[in-house]
Amino acid sequence: MTISNINFFIDNFTSYDKKIAIIWRDESFSYSYILERINYWIHKLEKIPKGSIVGLESDFTPETISILFSLIEKQVIIVPLDINHSSKNIKKIGIAQLDFLIKINNEVEIELLDFHQYHPKNNLYSEIKKSSGLVLFTSGSSGEPKGALHNFDKLLLKFKVRRKALTTINFLLFDHWGGLNTLFYILSNGGTVVTLDNRNPSYVCELIEKHKVELLPTSPTFLNMLFLSRAYKKHSLQSLKVISYGSEPMPENLLKIISNLFPNIKLHQTYGLIELGVMNSKSEDNSSLWVKIGGEGFETRVINGMLEIKSDSVMLGYLNSKSPFTKDGWFITGDAVEVNGEYFKILGRKSELINVGGEKVFPQEIENMILSISQVLDVKVYGEKNPFTGNIVCAEIFVKEPKNFEFVKREIKMKCRKNLESYKVPVKISLSDKPFYSSRFKKNRIN
Repeated sequence: MTISNINFFIDNFTSYDKKIAIIWRDESFSYSYILERINYWIHKLEKIPKGSIVGLESDFTPETISILFSLIEKQVIIVPLDINHSSKNIKKIGIAQLDFLIKINNEVEIELLDFHQYHPKNNLYSEIKKSSGLVLFTSGSSGEPKGALHNFDKLLLKFKVRRKALTTINFLLFDHWGGLNTLFYILSNGGTVVTLDNRNPSYVCELIEKHKVELLPTSPTFLNMLFLSRAYKKHSLQSLKVISYGSEPMPENLLKIISNLFPNIKLHQTYGLIELGVMNSKSEDNSSLWVKIGGEGFETRVINGMLEIKSDSVMLGYLNSKSPFTKDGWFITGDAVEVNGEYFKILGRKSELINVGGEKVFPQEIENMILSISQVLDVKVYGEKNPFTGNIVCAEIFVKEPKNFEFVKREIKMKCRKNLESYKVPVKISLSDKPFYSSRFKKNRIN
């Protein structure tokens, strides 16, 4: 077969041959099998013309991965959609203006959409020429999801650099660059991708033990779920060498807990955004939130406490929102940071900032303080409108013993008053009957 856009992947897959590429539902699939399926789908999808906008609704499966590579070769614009969130995909299909939708569950369904309703196409698509494209969506937790258009070929260039092959659970979701980044990283280096049917801590630990998984890329929210569930006590995790975490700020107290629980596992903080991809990063140490980010192909700067990044692989723009670039071409990340030499500490999103009488309050700082109280298992800090100060700080907590709520509330007030400025002390503290995580395994901040 003649393959150009993904030839370095194909060359690698050919050399890896009978090595296990993917473990799906406890069945192993070799690199030679994936090559056969890529070839099959290139011919099967020949009626999809170059430049088409193609939705791929699925989770990570051998067939999905094969189709994904075949679509990259066909130089179409690919829109990954998570099949576990089908109800939310309808809006994304309209924003992306799909021509075709491929659904993969137990079977493969290919649907030609009524593309006439989506003409004329978004002008941004005209910037994708002689290459494949990729549309990724923000979570839309604070409004309509934004579609970020990428030149897919530029995102894939970094995988030409050979790195260590590892057996890895692909925890992050199919429609998220973190999940795709893990997939391409592992397959380009001859490692094994272990896919998931669900993301329950007990099930994840079971697969780590069964398949001797070495790398777990995940989110702080899942690590908190893992800690609360105690699932790590029921399975051997001795094979695990690295836990990488990203997609949201890591609570300092949780990082200390995880580093103490797994002293022989390297904890690696990552930094990436839908609009940027995943950047090279290096944590100061296992228990530190300070991290170097950037590396070849990336420049960083901080303006008014906010991180800005310039890169050739940054998105072309949003399909349905205004440009987030400065006049001189820097991407405004929306992340507030502290800087110490070459290291950054991510404080939180500007959109989550609480303005109390003109003072800036980042929820993560107060959450870190509250989580240092042993009775508190999880916490969500948010702002509530107030006629005098604009906003007040509120906290909702999930505790070990709900009957001790009043005692814990008093302890929170005392500790915050002692260690924080008065405007950061929660005015309202309420009790939750469950931890705060979304279906995307990030902290759910929606009230």
